[in-house]
Amino acid sequence: MKKDIILSGVGGQGILSIAAVIGEAALAAGLHIKQAEVHGMSQRGGDVHSNLRISPEPIHSDLIARGGADLIISLEPMEALRYLPWLSREGWIVTSSAPTVNIPNYPDHEALLSELGGLERVILFDADAVAREADVARAANIVLLGAASVVLGLDMKGLQSAVGRVFGRKGDAVVEMNLRALETGYKTGLIRAKI
Repeated sequence: MKKDIILSGVGGQGILSIAAVIGEAALAAGLHIKQAEVHGMSQRGGDVHSNLRISPEPIHSDLIARGGADLIISLEPMEALRYLPWLSREGWIVTSSAPTVNIPNYPDHEALLSELGGLERVILFDADAVAREADVARAANIVLLGAASVVLGLDMKGLQSAVGRVFGRKGDAVVEMNLRALETGYKTGLIRAKI
């Protein structure tokens, strides 16, 4: 399994937690990983994104070339489209449809959703609303990861174990909430992926 993944969103949405869970699962599966992060200032409209590369072979660069990403996971629709030039022709986008309007000239939300909805391989849903409905509102990022797991290529049991390791220091209740969020997202991803 080789995957080049771009994770994107706005500061505080939990992008780096998604990267940590995927990285833990990949390492436990005996895969190599490389990661590069850019932390934005959410109060100033900056983005947060991470390049995460996974491979059975050693990886020499942590950056993903334009047109080389297999997957974009985004907690925000504008940020998903920002990285569209990096997506490969066969790549998938998994993104929340809920906007985080933190800049004055935020694009028209309906236009964003229309552009995303017109793509061939996209899982598009309101991760915040799904998380609230499942009573895991604080884990919308892990709901999105669950949806992405449908096309990610990592074993679900490995992701569940990684959730336990990443969130274990926060206590059993937090681990259980994130496991429920992962399962909820997985079910949503199966419905939305149309594969």
